[in-house]
Amino acid sequence: MAVKDRDRFSTATRIRIIGEQTAARVYRSQTRRQARRSRLTGRAALLAMVFCSLVVALAYPIRQYVAQRAEIADLRKEQRQTRQRVEDLRDLKARWQDDAYAEQQVRLRLHYVMPGETGFVVVDPDAAEQTRTRLGAADRPWYRNVWDGVDKADAVARRQ
Repeated sequence: MAVKDRDRFSTATRIRIIGEQTAARVYRSQTRRQARRSRLTGRAALLAMVFCSLVVALAYPIRQYVAQRAEIADLRKEQRQTRQRVEDLRDLKARWQDDAYAEQQVRLRLHYVMPGETGFVVVDPDAAEQTRTRLGAADRPWYRNVWDGVDKADAVARRQ
């Protein structure tokens, strides 16, 4: 009977049936692959969308956090510097409370002499002229700056 069944179908019919079966298998595997791809692509798109949403949602708060941390660090540094400045000023105030230090500074800065002492200022005429042209207002004694200001004001008044 197997021989009769084989004879029943011609070679062309058998080839056509085999081709149809093969085409059906290929079609089924392609649809499975496409279904798998579309599922994977949909999942990947959803995952990418969630990730992007998280990045967008967290970007501003993270930026604010980093900026605030930097500001806190700057304020702490400024606070340390201010505390050091306060300590320096307290030390200076304590030094000025000492009469010997105050006297030394008055002699040094204002060129004062004590009663009974004789103050001398030795001036080399050449060196004095060079020094006068080189020194700024902060480098000269205060009374020199005052007299220079008076001289300049007088010169301007004479020109007018």
